[in-house]
Order: sequence, then C-alpha cells, then structure tokens
Amino acid sequence: MKKINLALQGGGAHGAFTWGVLLRLLQEDDIEIAAISGTSAGALNAAALKSGWVSGGRTGAIENLNWLWEQVGAISDPLFMPWITAAEPSVGLWAKAMKYSPAYTAFEMTSRMFSPYVYGPAMQNPLSDIVKRFHYDAVCADTGPAIHICATNVRSGKIRVFTGDEIMPEVIMASACLPSMFQAVEFEDPQTGQIEAFWDGGYTGNPALYPLFASDLPDDLLIVNINPLRREELPTDVQSIQNRVNEISFNSSLLRELRAIDFVKRLLADGSVKPGTMKDVLVHMIADDALMNTLNVATKTIPSAVILSRLKAAGEQAADTFLTDHKADIGKRSSIDLAAMFS
Repeated sequence: MKKINLALQGGGAHGAFTWGVLLRLLQEDDIEIAAISGTSAGALNAAALKSGWVSGGRTGAIENLNWLWEQVGAISDPLFMPWITAAEPSVGLWAKAMKYSPAYTAFEMTSRMFSPYVYGPAMQNPLSDIVKRFHYDAVCADTGPAIHICATNVRSGKIRVFTGDEIMPEVIMASACLPSMFQAVEFEDPQTGQIEAFWDGGYTGNPALYPLFASDLPDDLLIVNINPLRREELPTDVQSIQNRVNEISFNSSLLRELRAIDFVKRLLADGSVKPGTMKDVLVHMIADDALMNTLNVATKTIPSAVILSRLKAAGEQAADTFLTDHKADIGKRSSIDLAAMFS
C-alpha cells in the first residue's frame, strides 16, 4: 500500500480540476490517503472526500465529490449559461465570453465599488447552503483521512488551521471567504474561546503544508496546484492584473513552505542534520498550467456545468499522467525538482 498526504489549493470554480484528480486517485486501490490539507475550494473537496469515505469508502468518496460539484454547477447565471453552453466553445473562448459577459461585468464592478458590508446579509456566499449539508459527524470522524482546513484571522493576519472536531460549516465558509465579495465569517474559535473573524485561507496558506509534516504521517506529499505558477502573457487590463496579483499572493505561502522543505532536504543530504531529526518530505505535484493559462478570474467566480466538466476531465487526465510517470516514485523519491523550481 502506498500512503500519501494531499495538499489541495483553493481557486474558486477551478477546484473542479482537483475534483477530477481526486476521482482518479480514488480508483487506485493501492493508494491510501492518510491526510488532507485544503483551502477554499480545496477545503470543500477535502470535506466531501472525507465525509463520503467514512460512510462508504472509496465509492462513497467518489459519490460525494460528484454530488458536491453537481451542486456547485447549479450556481450560475440562468440567462447567460444556456446559450454559451449550446455554443460549445473552446476553453479559451469560453473564458473570454465569461469575462466580458454582462453578468460578470456587473458583478465585478459592484465588488470593486462597494464593500460587502453595504448589502448586509443579502450578500451571502452561495456555497453556504451546500456546505451546511455536509455530514459533519463524518467530516470530523477519527476514521478516514485526517483533514486540515486553513483560514486567515482578519485581526491578527495569522494562519489558523482547523482540524478534527473543530471543523464546522463556518470554518469551511471562512476558508472560502474572499473579502472583496463577502463579509468576514465570525464565530467562536475553539482554540481561543473568543469570537474571531476570518477571511480566505489562501492569503496565509494555499494550502498549509506544515500539518502534513507530523511524524505519524507518510513522507509523501502530493500537491494539487490550480493557481498557475507561471503565466507567459503579460496582464494588461484591470481584471487580468488583479487576477495575477491574486495568483501570486495565493501561491506565495505555498512557495515559502516548499523552500523550507528544500532547505531541510539539503541539510539532510549534506549531513548537517542527522537523519530522523527532521522529516525528509517527498514532494509530488499535479497541475495543468497550460489549461489554467487559458482561464481567468471570471471562470473562477461563476461556475457552469461546461467549464466544470472540462476541468474535471483535465484533472483526471493530469492525475492519470502522474500515476503513469511517478506512481513508482511514491515512498522512494520526490518527483519534482525543488532546486530547479527555485533557480
């Protein structure tokens, strides 16, 4: 049995790529998922997988992930989506159509001009009704993969990782709370006993890797990356610039932790640190930067069945390629070159 930990990034509706990756991984009977760290869309995927796994094993996890993204796909503009779906455009054309659609343009202008506090409870995250329907006795169960959900404490600016029975609907909604769109999620933090306010976890951990360094967890860490590390095209319009700023910001915490892993691996390799003193993490990554470069902030924000199904298929393909090329590496070596990544 090959045991791995999963690190699932956030990125709005682009989290459907992770959906596809997880479906493919769950088909491998000899791969066991020991723990998951997730942020935003990654948090939803983690909770759905865990809840389904506890109730029905691999089949239950697959069914629950499918249910989650069927629900997310129902959140779309009823006027815009039928004609764009019928046209069956390429991903790139679809992304441009979304970007310049009247629905998204109005939404984007409103989010830039007005605070979410202007609208009061009317500006509710549409994901909340879905998140409330998770079975939290299963999400918080001691069996199945351990899950860790990252959010950002608004007042302190510090990362907060929730795990075990700390996880509740408010925690997942906090992990997915973009401050330009929604009011901060406030609830009593079990750790402090105080009412705390939280924003999207991507600002401080997208996702947080350090909970997966525990000594009782496997050495292998598989990151599902949905925010492209590199974009070849220089962003020149306001939307593209802001989108790239967000991608850089949301990748920065991940890159910092990967640098720390690389530093420790070099210390272990040259004998500066005794083996066993620090964990020698084996890092793997599944991504499709070429696909993500054709998408934009609109495709993150407004989900549709068309783009979700294409992202799912791309995720399944990317995971299949990873398994073909690197399944044998699990438990033996990293399959990405961290030194080259930071050179």
